[in-house]
Amino acid sequence: MGRTPDGPLLVLTERLGGHDTFLSGRLDLDGTNIAVRIMTLDDVTVLHPTDPGTVPALRARWSGTLHLPHGLRPQTAPGDLESAAEAEGRILAALDDAELRYALTFLSEATTREIRRARIAAIVSALPPVRSAA
Repeated sequence: MGRTPDGPLLVLTERLGGHDTFLSGRLDLDGTNIAVRIMTLDDVTVLHPTDPGTVPALRARWSGTLHLPHGLRPQTAPGDLESAAEAEGRILAALDDAELRYALTFLSEATTREIRRARIAAIVSALPPVRSAA
């Protein structure tokens, strides 16, 4: 558990994977239902109560149940990335969930077509090649 001027930050022992960040949820904690903002970063998920006054006194380690009203975040590669990988004989499916999330975020933040094409080329060049049958 950490603290900011706006109240406590509750750090989860495991990073929450497959869900969008900066969304809301509800945390059942010691019989109290607390509205939280969910912030999932590269290595950690942190819950920020929207009303710090609702958080009971906590020990350094606490236990609760997080309720997520949101479904899993789709991790679907766009067609232009898939086509580029296929054209270069590279395996896009070789990326694990974290790597794919990183690549898709990197690609989604391109601000021009030229930057997008360059980022696709960078992603594809880092993929392993398809092995031909010998």
